[in-house]
Amino acid sequence: MKDVTLVLSDGTTFKGKSFGYDVPVSGEVVFNTAMMGYPESLTDPSYAGQIMVLTFPLVGNYGVPPFTIEQNGIPTFMESDRIYASAIIVGDYSTGYSHWNACESLADWLKREKVPGVTGIDTRALTKVLREQGVMMGRIVFDGEAVEPDNANEDYESVNWVSRVSCKDIIRYNEGAGKKVVLVDCGVKANIIRCLINRGVEVIRVPWNYDYTAMQFDGLFLANGPGDPDMCEDAVQIIRKQMSLSRKPICGICMGNQLLAKASGATIYKLKYGHRSHNQPVREVGTNRCYVTSQNHGYAVDASTLGKDWRELFVNMNDGSNEGICHQTNPWFTSQFHPEACSGPVDTEFMFDRFIAAL
Repeated sequence: MKDVTLVLSDGTTFKGKSFGYDVPVSGEVVFNTAMMGYPESLTDPSYAGQIMVLTFPLVGNYGVPPFTIEQNGIPTFMESDRIYASAIIVGDYSTGYSHWNACESLADWLKREKVPGVTGIDTRALTKVLREQGVMMGRIVFDGEAVEPDNANEDYESVNWVSRVSCKDIIRYNEGAGKKVVLVDCGVKANIIRCLINRGVEVIRVPWNYDYTAMQFDGLFLANGPGDPDMCEDAVQIIRKQMSLSRKPICGICMGNQLLAKASGATIYKLKYGHRSHNQPVREVGTNRCYVTSQNHGYAVDASTLGKDWRELFVNMNDGSNEGICHQTNPWFTSQFHPEACSGPVDTEFMFDRFIAAL
């Protein structure tokens, strides 16, 4: 294991050891407090451009499942076709692993996909810095090597990450099923597609900036994705066009919540350190129903800027931030959290049922 240093943009440094692919890299340093789910998180396209810090101290003990594809074209155990996170930082990497479904170690997987992994860093001390100062850019450099990351000068907020991770062509799933759903791919997770397919609809997956308004479909689904939603103005304009043409049901998740809010005229702001965990409590507005949710986002909707035809659907019980919106009369609604989880609790999978019922 080579000696490495994490250098934050404020000058703070942390020493560790490399257990993944030995290459310098830079990215926005964010933390995730989940106790498990690193295969799903690493392959979540919403982590593109980010160095993921896991606060749970022991990581790697259950290895990595095989990358297999189901008949419907969706990965069985991963959330996309590859690792999208720029790197992973853990407190204590477990070199030995044991799990009925494991086929390789986390280290071997990282090396095969050429993604750095760092262990031996006090991730909770690092998380305290990020909580107090806010998420910031960071670099993983190898001690004694004067090699800077290829993307060292790339600022996370200046990149349209959605454009980088979205599909480039139309992909169809469950063809011939009854209702048709257009899925706008901003960096969609596999289990979102699976949750729709399992409810008997045909899914037409389109690129993030594709104009689908002239297509024949019964409902619109806006997927999750990485980065700043203000970089996705093309998608916003198309959503706005669709809303002016039809009352067809619209449902959004994560980035989809923010894009629909922007299309309605609301504004977005960046959270100090985001929500990335499996235990975010949210309340459905107008009820006493609270849910434990899986989340992964760094931006939020400013609910005070919602128009009179819109209202909040969910709020975060920790910081009061918006967790979903809905139209007062039309079947348009969203969640900032992930009802499909993967990994995490599935308490809110009913959001898919509400969408299907509205078709």
